[in-house]
Parts: sequence; structure tokens; C-alpha cells
Amino acid sequence: MIIFENISKNYSGQELFNRVSFKINRKERVGLIGNNGHGKTSLFRLIIKEEIPDAGKITMPGNYRIGHVKQEVKITEKTVLLEAALGLREKDPKYFWKAEKILFGLGFSSQDMQTDPANLSGGFQVRLNLAKVLVSEPDMLLLDEPNNYLDITSIRWLARFLSAWPGELILITHDRSFMDKVVTHTMGIHRKKISKLSGNTEKFYLQTAKEEEIFEKTRINEVRKKKEIELFISRFRSKARLAGMVQSRIKTISKMRNLEKLDQLKTLNLSFTNKPLGGKYVMSVKNVSFSYTLQHPLIKNFNLTVGAKDKICVIGQNGKGKTTLLKIISGNQKPDEGEMLNHPLATIGYYEQSNIKNLEDSRTVLEEIMIENKDGGQQKARNICGTMMFEQDLALKKIKILSGGEKSRVLIGKLLAKPVNLLLLDEPTNHLDMSSCNALVTALDNFEGAVIMVTHNEMLLHALAKRLIVFQDDRISIQENSYQDFLDKGGWGDEELQKIPSNKVKPAKTKLSKKQRRQRRSQIQQERNKVLKPTERQISEIEKTIELHESELKTLNADLIKASKSQDSALIAELSKSVHGRQKTIDSLFNKLESITNKLDKMKLDLG
Repeated sequence: MIIFENISKNYSGQELFNRVSFKINRKERVGLIGNNGHGKTSLFRLIIKEEIPDAGKITMPGNYRIGHVKQEVKITEKTVLLEAALGLREKDPKYFWKAEKILFGLGFSSQDMQTDPANLSGGFQVRLNLAKVLVSEPDMLLLDEPNNYLDITSIRWLARFLSAWPGELILITHDRSFMDKVVTHTMGIHRKKISKLSGNTEKFYLQTAKEEEIFEKTRINEVRKKKEIELFISRFRSKARLAGMVQSRIKTISKMRNLEKLDQLKTLNLSFTNKPLGGKYVMSVKNVSFSYTLQHPLIKNFNLTVGAKDKICVIGQNGKGKTTLLKIISGNQKPDEGEMLNHPLATIGYYEQSNIKNLEDSRTVLEEIMIENKDGGQQKARNICGTMMFEQDLALKKIKILSGGEKSRVLIGKLLAKPVNLLLLDEPTNHLDMSSCNALVTALDNFEGAVIMVTHNEMLLHALAKRLIVFQDDRISIQENSYQDFLDKGGWGDEELQKIPSNKVKPAKTKLSKKQRRQRRSQIQQERNKVLKPTERQISEIEKTIELHESELKTLNADLIKASKSQDSALIAELSKSVHGRQKTIDSLFNKLESITNKLDKMKLDLG
């Protein structure tokens, strides 16, 4: 448990928190949200005492252990398993199964266990750091964007793992669907204040919007009332007989609050420019093959036709070739075999995180944006800079002094400046906050051209994907349906088979035939339906009952209006009592529906 009391903090001349107070109670899993630069990571630094508050007090129990993933990677052991086991509270090798279980969940293979961790990629070294923290079983777990270096199956495993976390948790992530699967509470940093409520991000955003709407209505009413009082005072100040009333109003106005109009918060407002194509298809990929080593081809005889308005998402585990495929499609990587046939008017916009190195340090943000569309003029480039939150003088900042997140925004700004009809995006959300991710989803949904996007973010997959390129079981397949359809038909159904027992490493599985895999997936789906169907039927029955009561309530309200017009007091009293009773029943049914729906969501999460 941690208590923040009246905490204030300034950082580099910017006020982050102004007398904030909150408490993280036992077993609460809290999602921390807020725009980039508003203090989420700084709050973590206060908790682990890397920063101290300017004012206020932070209280936590004695011997309270906090686990967080350190940015720097320090390797001391010769194998991945031994390095992960450093985090164990029990140093006896018989407990190494705990480390193995977590390493498997985070995407390490049996062979990786004995690999020298110094030879791992940067992304897998970060995963290893995460594993060391998870196996240490701290009282409170602090996770800042834990899924940035995870693939989709590891993210889904981590969601299940954290949902069962027995202690406290504070989670920062841009992946809204991941957060909503895990947390019991949502806490937001908003206008230098922090508020926390029970429930998911949607509930928090709705509550915040409602509070700001009420505040603005109250402010407008206060301003109108104050003007009316001031008008009365000015008109009757000289009237002796009204002196008492004037003085009373002067006292009233002195006690009135001066509510300042809320500042407009800076958010991304993206809009990609479509270049007209005049054709049905923008591109065809013909028999493409590629490998870094002849023994293990990444892509083999791959074919794809991209429609002019296709929204295609590329999914699968890391290291299987998703980014390579995008590089080939973009023309930045030549395939070993096959060809790319582009429409004569095809124009590609390509976003990849490594493209940051192509930004010129000596240029300003404005200059980088202008390079993409010299005909658009400086004013259009200025507008795009403003859209990407580089307003006024911020547009003149040199690239060399920008943070990683700011450079990512410059890359997206360059895409906005260039009219295109095919967007290729490789993990575009990694350095965006949650509201910026929402803005990106809206912009991509409104884009009239084609999109091919590599992502592990399930919110984006559910919102955008109309077709899927799936890297799974050492092959590539094209699914002509939505991500939900993919999940319903088995999707990552083998996840259940990949779970590691709690006391030993699972032995290597015999490879199943295609028919056996279909049978196994069908069996898993049948078992899943057997568990879920009774609860789903119960929800359906409650919904029908609510509809019936609401229909009857509508009739009662109509009768009450008629009785009011006829001034039948006895009937009015009787109908009012019935309306009240019916509304109470409906409210009770809604509460019951919410409880059972939450139960169903938890069951689905547990079943994968």
C-alpha cells in the first residue's frame, strides 16, 4: 500500500503535480494514464525514490518491496535461465521452474534457456529484465510500457499473468485493450491533478468528460449570475432605500468563485492525405521469397493483392519476418525471388521506427516536414507541426535535441505531409500515449487509401483489420476476415497448449498434423463454449427482462403525463409509485447485468 499526501513536483521548470493525493490499496491493479510529458514516468521515479517531491509526503509500509524494470541492461550470468533466476527470492535451483515458466511466457524457447544473455537482441534483453522482476514477486509491481518489446502471444500471456497478480500493480501502457484486461482501477494524470476510480479506461474517460462538462456549465452560470449581480449593484447603488440589498449583493459577489475557463489540452489530430489512384488495386506481390540464411527461409512463395482501400494487419511472433515483409513491400529490401507489381500511380508512405536515424540532426522539425511536400508551402508544414504538437517555436527545435517519442511524431508528421495511396506502418504506436493512439486509429479509419500495418496492439487489430497476414507455425497465411473472426476460429488457440506447468518445464511437443490441430482447436472451442454458454444465456435473459420493464415504464410515464393533465391526484400518486418501483427494478437488473458481464469477461480472459 502506498499513500501520496499533497504531493507537488516541478521538473525542468514545468509543474507536473499540484498538491495531489491518492492511495493504492492492497491488491489493487491500477492503470496509470495521461498524455506524454504529463508525469507518468516521473510518478514512478517518486515511488522508487529516484526523485523526491518538492512538497508533500509519500508513505509506504516498512519492508515493502517494489519491483520495476530498469532501463539499463546488466548481464552477470552465463545463461538466460541463471540470469532470470537472480530475481528469485528462493536461491535454491529446485525453484528455477518459476523462472522457466515466466521465460516461456515471455517468448523464450527451450534452447534460449542455455543461451548466453549477452548474445540476445536488445528487445530480448529487455524481456529478460522483465522476467527477473516478475520472478522476484514484489509487494508492488511498477510496469512502464512492458509490452513494447513483446509479440502478440507474449502480450496475451502477460495479460493473463498480471490479471492473477496477488499484490499491487501500477501499469503504464499505450495499449488500451491490454490495460483494460488487467486493471481493477484506472488512475489519470489530468490538469496537474490525479484522480482514481474503480473500473477501466472507458469509465475513466467518460467520468472525466462528464466532470469537465459540469464544470464548464457551472462556470458559465457563475459568470452570468455575477454579471446580473454587478448590473443590479451599478443600477441601484445610489438608491438609499435599496442600500441593504446592494450591500447584500456585494457580499455575495465577494464570496463567489472565480472559475477559470479550462485550457484546451494538446492532443494529436491526425489526417492522412490520400492521393487518388483511379484503379481497383494498388499493388500485387508475386511469389516472393526471402531468407537471411538458406536453411531457414523467412518468406517463401508469398502472394498478395492489395486493394485500393484495403486495411491489412500483419501479426505473429517476433523474429518471424513481419518487418522484413514490410521492407520488401516498401522497396527497401530486395527479395531473393519474386516481384512487386505496383500501380503506375502508387505512392507509398512508410513508417518504421528505425527510420529515426534518417532524420537529419541539424534540421528543424519544420524543415523535416517541408522536405516531404515542398509544393505545400511553409504554412501547410506549420499546420502539420501544430497537429503533431510542435506549435510555434517548438517547430524550430533541432532534431538532435528531440526525445525518441518526439522523433516518432516527426516521422508521422512527414507521412501527413506527403499525399499517398498506400501506408506501410511498422508498430506506429510504440511511442504514442493512449489518446494519440486513439487519434491514429481514427485517422487510419478515415484514410481513403490502403493500409498495411504490423502491430501487436489488439485495440488497433479489432478497430481496423479487415484482412490479416498471419505469421504462425512457421508459415504465412492470409485471413480474409476481421481479427475477432480470427480469434473465434481458433486464432492463438494453441496458447493453452503452450502453458508451462507450475512445477517443471513442459517437454517438447510432438508436432501435430494440420488435421490434428483443427481437431484440437475444435475441442478447445467446444470446451470453451460449454463453460461460457450458461452465463451468456443468463445475460441474454436479463437483457430481455430489462427491455420488457423499460417498455412497461414507457407506458407508465405516458399514463402519468395524461393523469397530470387531467389533475387526477389519486391516479398520479398511484402511477408515480409504480414508476418509482419499476425504475428501481430496472436499476437492480442493470447492476446484476454489469456484475455477470464482468464475470463473463473474466472467464473469457482465463480461457484465453
